[in-house]
Amino acid sequence: MLIRHLPKESALVRELYGDQAEWGLGEHLLATAVDQLAIGNWLFVSANSAEDADRPPRPDPLPRPGIDPVPDRERSATPEEIGAFFSTL
Repeated sequence: MLIRHLPKESALVRELYGDQAEWGLGEHLLATAVDQLAIGNWLFVSANSAEDADRPPRPDPLPRPGIDPVPDRERSATPEEIGAFFSTL
């Protein structure tokens, strides 16, 4: 019973779970909020840039323990693929 309720700062919990022990719901929600803010800023800059200007790179999400990084996003959907997707909805 005592081991089950050890604080996340304890040596045993850190040994068993590594960096995941420090991340609770609050930390995940805060990281998600930061990611959404970065994407919103990226969308704003992309929408208000000149058409012939270079498009800024899409921001990467904050790394989270125990979660694999996001796959490469080198290829964007073509206008035809986007139109086909929305026509099937």
